[in-house]
Amino acid sequence: MKIENKFSAISSVSKFFDRTLVTPLINFLKQGLSPQKLALCVALGLVLGTFPVLGSTTILCAIAALVFRLNMPAIQMINYFAYPLQLLLFIPFIRAGEIIFNQEPIPLDLELIFTMLRTDIAGAVKSLWWTNMRAIVVWGITVPPAGFVLYHIFVPLFLRLNPPKLEE
Repeated sequence: MKIENKFSAISSVSKFFDRTLVTPLINFLKQGLSPQKLALCVALGLVLGTFPVLGSTTILCAIAALVFRLNMPAIQMINYFAYPLQLLLFIPFIRAGEIIFNQEPIPLDLELIFTMLRTDIAGAVKSLWWTNMRAIVVWGITVPPAGFVLYHIFVPLFLRLNPPKLEE
């Protein structure tokens, strides 16, 4: 019985991703979005979606869509799917920034951070600001190669998924 529940859960997750990610991506191709533009939307949506400042990725993706003339719904959809990845990479970006800049690691304990904010708000903001700036530097170092690789992975995939054009 437990095995059936696991398969049911996997099937549900698979259906969710098919309905909310795969089908819309294919629909963008059917609506005339080129595989190259869609690959750029996905690559930029993923890398910008991991920017280590919570709440900023929607704006970053909107700016990228405007600058590169990309499909706004496509890049934002990928950005929203990247949110768990942003949370997953947030602390590694912080820790890598501390290593690169030879800084003492700050404790990432919410209770301690709130205590810092209550006792010395200016010092806490300064400490957290510089910690986040170092994380942004690490992100800026790692993202360009990742975006380049992702783009070159997705172009051939979307070329294969692209529906044939009907000749008139």
